[in-house]
Amino acid sequence: MLRFFHFSDYFYKPEGKRSSASEKSQVVIALAGNPNVGKSTVFNRLTGLHQHTGNWPGKTVATAEGFFRHGGVNYRLVDIPGMYSYEPHSAEEEAAIEFLLSGSADAVIVVCDAGCLARGISLVMQTAELTDNILVCVNLTDEAARRGIHVDTRKLSHMLGMPVVATSAAHGRGMEELAAEAARLCGHSGARKAKKPFQLKYPEPIEQCVSDPEKKGLDRDKIIASTASSRIRMADAVCSGCVSRDRDNARSELDRRLDRIFTGRVSGRLCMIMLLAFVFWLTITGANYPSEWLSAMFGHLEGFLRNLLAAIHIPRIVQGLLIDGVYRVLTWIISVMLPPMAIFFPLFTLLEDAGYLPRVAFNLDSCLHRCGACGKQALTSCMGFGCNAVGVTGCRIIDSPRERLLAIVTNSFIPCNGRFPMLTALISMFLLGSVAAPFDSMLGAALLTGLICLGLLASFGVSKLLSMTLLRGVPSSFTLELPPYRKPRVLSVLFRSVFDRTLFVLGRAAAVAAPAGAVIWIMANIPMGSGTILSAVCHALDPVGRFLGMDGVILTAFLLGMPANEIVIPLMIMAYMAQGSLTDLNDISAIRDLFVSNGWTASTAVCTMLFSLMHWPCSTTCITIYKETKSLKWTILSIVIPTAAGAIVCAGAAALMRFF
Repeated sequence: MLRFFHFSDYFYKPEGKRSSASEKSQVVIALAGNPNVGKSTVFNRLTGLHQHTGNWPGKTVATAEGFFRHGGVNYRLVDIPGMYSYEPHSAEEEAAIEFLLSGSADAVIVVCDAGCLARGISLVMQTAELTDNILVCVNLTDEAARRGIHVDTRKLSHMLGMPVVATSAAHGRGMEELAAEAARLCGHSGARKAKKPFQLKYPEPIEQCVSDPEKKGLDRDKIIASTASSRIRMADAVCSGCVSRDRDNARSELDRRLDRIFTGRVSGRLCMIMLLAFVFWLTITGANYPSEWLSAMFGHLEGFLRNLLAAIHIPRIVQGLLIDGVYRVLTWIISVMLPPMAIFFPLFTLLEDAGYLPRVAFNLDSCLHRCGACGKQALTSCMGFGCNAVGVTGCRIIDSPRERLLAIVTNSFIPCNGRFPMLTALISMFLLGSVAAPFDSMLGAALLTGLICLGLLASFGVSKLLSMTLLRGVPSSFTLELPPYRKPRVLSVLFRSVFDRTLFVLGRAAAVAAPAGAVIWIMANIPMGSGTILSAVCHALDPVGRFLGMDGVILTAFLLGMPANEIVIPLMIMAYMAQGSLTDLNDISAIRDLFVSNGWTASTAVCTMLFSLMHWPCSTTCITIYKETKSLKWTILSIVIPTAAGAIVCAGAAALMRFF
């Protein structure tokens, strides 16, 4: 049996109800380690539970608990969040440290990265001050070997005075030995050993580190443990005695060459923009046909449902509400939103799995630092390309509360894939009319990339403004790991991108869009004066829309499209054609003719694209912002700030284009 729980569930339940009698009799083993050392993969291999594992620090923000059996004894394995030391810098690290300090674990498995062993050994030494029941798991040995790094685990075990097991959890190597050693360490009874002072068998470099304090008559162990820098020097000295490196290693040299390209001052940012353009081109080109197939399928199903409701004598007004309102909005969102997500999220996850995304954060760190933000915001911005709600949730990886708020408030400047259909449609209709067809998708992807870069610049600018006013403060430093380049695990990528991201985001959007469809249908069908509620709202907002370079219909479509950005253009079509339900004009030239006949120009299209780039976040993102900040104030500001920025930019662009 496997179950997930959060630390609040573990610590704040009444003591007598925390676990059942059978659970209390089981041996509890904590799985600790730095972020990005394959800790969750070790957990999955031991327990058989598959969960999402990320390639950057802080991705594991909850805790998993599973069970494995060895030698007829059940062992409960608790996967705690990654931590670097016992000085917490985030809520996740605080929870991990609280669990270890509580004494709830009978033993601790500390997972270390064989390619960067010193950092893990530092955590092992700190953990050894709490318990003697420690098992060191040197993981990722296969990757380390490819980089010419080899760890002598016998020598390391002798120096540390504790068992050490070498593993490659991704391939299942060493896992049986790890389970057996954990069982031997705990003993079948699960009784804990008495705590003994941690004694390290110091190699020669350590003796040199502590020679001066010894001359002064001080306790060298206390001096070494008193400062983090001394502990790091001690860990480095330990590793120097048990880690060997090949002088000439092709893999390491290849990684260094790739890093010179992907993290170079000029080449790194150029590659980032080109790769972004390629991903968008592939997403736009590949999503067209599946969207058409889904739209046709839902069209056939609509006729069947309409006949079914008529056969059971459902009133026509209810039929219109359910079919023309709820069903059409819901199916439109699925047919337009699902294909690009099904392409974008796997591509995004492939870049994550290959180790490229931390390089993006490295490239943007200096820009974000100058804006008073944290470099990790680059990672949350990348998540926002798929869905702003996911990007807001990802802001948990930022330790500083001030910088976390900066990332949350500015994430809506990053256009999610829900805005891509409208942006690409307007680019095709008004900016690519004179371009030969074979080059349309390539130039369209380039223009779309330019718009997205504009959104990034707006995000940087607003971050700088907020860091000088409402969120004043000095940007914090952070440690960013650049993992080795890895061959992506395609099957794992597909599983994670489909179930963890695509279906999750689509389900939340559909839950919000269904009731919105009913509201839109009611507004479009209930008469008011000489028209309907919808036409009255469009007329009332027309002066504001004209001032911003648009019109009342466009502004109303953005307001009613708050549940999902995908329905903005269908709402415009419905309002212009004065129809009572969403209408899909499959011919893009017909949509352009409709817009032009209602006063659209290239200036209108540009202002509409700018406002789509910078306006209030969708309702799903707003709900996520409130859940993450627990603040109505910051939720409202997250709506007002991008809307104000969009209004200023659109008004300025409209005035400039009118002048010329």
